[in-house]
Amino acid sequence: MCISCHMFMCFSDVRASYKFYLNDILCQVQCGLGRTGYLWAYEAYGVTPDIMTLAKPLAGGLPIGAVLVTDRVAAAIKSGDHGSTFAGGPLVCKAALTVLEKIRNPEFLATVSKKGQSFKKLLSEKLGKNPHVKEVRGLGLIIGIELDIPASPLVDACRDSGLLILTAGKGNVARLVPPLVISEQELEHAAEILLKCLPVLDSN
Repeated sequence: MCISCHMFMCFSDVRASYKFYLNDILCQVQCGLGRTGYLWAYEAYGVTPDIMTLAKPLAGGLPIGAVLVTDRVAAAIKSGDHGSTFAGGPLVCKAALTVLEKIRNPEFLATVSKKGQSFKKLLSEKLGKNPHVKEVRGLGLIIGIELDIPASPLVDACRDSGLLILTAGKGNVARLVPPLVISEQELEHAAEILLKCLPVLDSN
């Protein structure tokens, strides 16, 4: 089950206050590895998970899976307790090390944050006056455009115009997760396509 970061922080506070222990498990498959402008998304919220899951972004799209755990959790795991279809052979692990070396660079992460902020601002300016657009939100280069109707017609129209986006939430959010190395010019072009495609929402 997914919970909001606010709920996660509240849960961590309650756990600390009442001295009981349940493991905090965070999935960083899509939002980790620089996507939010932080190496790990949880860093933006001042929490630390006990268990963290990673997958293909770690190796630049090649099949890999990884689980990071605290020392306390690691002490409870013995050989054979955990398995993975794509844990990591030599080739994919070398790719992962190369990707991680690039993404963990503070200058690279700063560019992701900067591009994300400017893209969100640009989307708000271009799309915000449309009555179907309720909110443009996100962190770094994972951005959602919440609509008051299903987003699938917009997704289809954007695809036909050369822009790949997804739906999220209850189907009324257009989700944008561009490559971290995308240029400002490409982000501006994406915003123009979204603006051009928005009228499709009026016919649905």
